Amino acid sequence: MRGTGFLAIWSDVEPKHLTDYRHWLTREHTTERVTTKGFLASRVFRMTHSDLNRFFILYELESPEVLDGPAYLARLNAPTPWSQRIMPLLGNFIRGGGVMAARAGRGEGSAVVALRIENLPKDPAKLAADIAALDGIAAVQIGVTDLARTSVPTKEKGMRKNEGIFAGLLIVEALDEASLRHALREMAEMAPDVVGDIGDAEVYQGLFALDARIADFG
Repeated sequence: MRGTGFLAIWSDVEPKHLTDYRHWLTREHTTERVTTKGFLASRVFRMTHSDLNRFFILYELESPEVLDGPAYLARLNAPTPWSQRIMPLLGNFIRGGGVMAARAGRGEGSAVVALRIENLPKDPAKLAADIAALDGIAAVQIGVTDLARTSVPTKEKGMRKNEGIFAGLLIVEALDEASLRHALREMAEMAPDVVGDIGDAEVYQGLFALDARIADFG
């Protein structure tokens, strides 16, 4: 990621809506987002080893100001007919965006964990570097949620029920799931006040990616 801002979203989809959701996400929604001023890229992940159809979406933004900027708010207040059909179907919806306070490592990993954290690290850069140094870890990012910008009322937000939010985000990408699980145990000892209980940490794998800087939307 090269932008300083992020937007992270989690949601569950019932099996009967899965095909419609995946087509909406990959054929319309992510394209709509990354063609919005300030959005640079989108990555979609699906939770592994679970009967739940749980998805995690990470958007790269030029800056946190994009979250309540006129271009994005215009999109949120004019959802497409397809979005109007999908949004009310999404369960356990959690959304937050802000600034990426620290990054370490390079590239992308095949196994990813995206932890919503309530206690932010005192030194995000050091924690990110320490985690990235663990065996099999490709990249680490630590984000701080901008609650004010994330909470702006919009038509799209009004279509969802009981939307959750979080204080911070810790993303760890590994070469494989075994390396990621080992790193999670190391992290629990390294920063217990930040990481908390990682016994049931949700592991995701990449499903789809779209980069506005290289995609052809013609």
